[in-house]
Amino acid sequence: MKFCSECAHPVALFIPEGDNRPRYVCAQCATIHYQNPKMVVGSLPVWERDGELKVLLCKRAIEPRHGFWTLPAGFMENNETTAEAAIRETEEEAGANIALGGLFTLLNVAAVHQVHLFYMARLLDLDFAPGIESLEVKLFSEREIPWDDLAFQTIRTTLELFFADRVKMQEGGGAHGFHSQDIIRPMRFHSDPHSEPG
Repeated sequence: MKFCSECAHPVALFIPEGDNRPRYVCAQCATIHYQNPKMVVGSLPVWERDGELKVLLCKRAIEPRHGFWTLPAGFMENNETTAEAAIRETEEEAGANIALGGLFTLLNVAAVHQVHLFYMARLLDLDFAPGIESLEVKLFSEREIPWDDLAFQTIRTTLELFFADRVKMQEGGGAHGFHSQDIIRPMRFHSDPHSEPG
């Protein structure tokens, strides 16, 4: 950050009085510019028929991780709830109609200043198609998932937790739970080692 968004004068990075970490502060109007983590919100859309369960994934048409597979997700907008963000991102990236379930994973990605939230979701039909940020949208069973071509660690973690819960459910262990984890070492990429999805 170089200039104040309030008065357009240059800012300086230092610890303001009464604070405990460096902030960008405007020398002209004294505005303190707080920078906070971004919320990435998405869904885990599931289709189940005749005992077969599949998950809907999108192949990214944008950087970072162009051409790699992800769950439909993106940055939360102002004036929307996390649930609304999950539905919107699923519609925008996968053209999918879903019934949103409960929050499934909350993943802290502190290294890139983000928090990722994924909701369980049930596909209402098979009328889906790639949006402008997706090259392809496809249903995968667990054995078909392109594990080596997943875009982000948060996607891998969410899918692994989902299928682990499925095993517990099949063994009589109840329903999908809520999972909260810290992603200490995000997957590293050649193109942009500090990026997670947008």
